[in-house]
Amino acid sequence: MDISEVARQSGVPASTLRFYEEKGLIASVGRRGLRRVFAPNVVERLALIALGRSAGFSLEEIARMFGPDGLPQIDRHLLLEKAGELDRKIRKLTAMRDGLQHAAACSAPSHMECPKFRRLMGMAASGIMEAQETKTSPKKPHVGRRTTAKVKA
Repeated sequence: MDISEVARQSGVPASTLRFYEEKGLIASVGRRGLRRVFAPNVVERLALIALGRSAGFSLEEIARMFGPDGLPQIDRHLLLEKAGELDRKIRKLTAMRDGLQHAAACSAPSHMECPKFRRLMGMAASGIMEAQETKTSPKKPHVGRRTTAKVKA
């Protein structure tokens, strides 16, 4: 298929196809005149790239998901790490959404008089919300480092 046919079938602009080829994510198999020609399986590969992008993987991470033979070799551990990252983002976005909904419906005369709004504002200013996002990330234990769990009474 020439580049225009790949663009039509995949919905990926030709400029992006050229960029992906430059980055090594796809490869043309030759040229027909001035146009690049791709193997038919490039559309499936583009679908995998689109899936990776929509899940938040970088192009470099996606490139590593393909073996030297061009076939997908997806690291399941990397998928689990990305799923955990998405869970943390979902929790953060949910908290933000809830705070915005509260601010919109709060009966306080002004947002600055709302205790919940001020508490959220203080947490955001001190970086606590960012710390909570990283705090919940799975961490590998360090060799020689004692880990103790603190229990709130």
